Amino acid sequence: MTKEHILITVKTYPTLSTKYGETVCTAGVRPDGTWVRIYPVPFRRLNDKEQYKKFDWVDVRLARNTSDIRPETFRPIDASDLIQIGHVDTNQQWRERRELILEAPKAKVYTRIDELIANAKSNTASLAVFKPTKVLAFIHEDDEREWRPERVQQMRDLSRQHELFEDAIVARVVCDHVLTDQSGRHQYARHTQLPIQL
Repeated sequence: MTKEHILITVKTYPTLSTKYGETVCTAGVRPDGTWVRIYPVPFRRLNDKEQYKKFDWVDVRLARNTSDIRPETFRPIDASDLIQIGHVDTNQQWRERRELILEAPKAKVYTRIDELIANAKSNTASLAVFKPTKVLAFIHEDDEREWRPERVQQMRDLSRQHELFEDAIVARVVCDHVLTDQSGRHQYARHTQLPIQL
């Protein structure tokens, strides 16, 4: 199986899984603008060459993740062969990022939330770019910095991966977004946890 070239655009806050230990869910776009979700990625277990940041290009061999029905979800065949090979910077007002995410041959930008929701319900799209007509509010609040000790111990006991939990955890903030779409009729609040590097 050949390696795929993926521009990482999303990295979630690490989660604790009884099956995989500590993992992150990562998403990105291929050079043609199609989306891919990569899960699970045992990020802290990757060595320095394998770790990546948002807007890094990575090469990785992927297989369809059959435990997730969403069409874009794949799993790394071998997380240790996930290699960071480049980075897309913000030069020229994010020109290269815009071209890859918004203007690539198969890129799609949604302006109506009802279309996006319909595609999610029909399981034809679960990752997308949504461009709101107007952002009405952005509200954030601090969240707990670290996981509950009993949850960490449970993960240690189940996964026997003690070394994964010795590093400090980044802080989190909880954000709500209130938006209107192109029709102007809809307002949506989205409750999101974002990692903040300390």
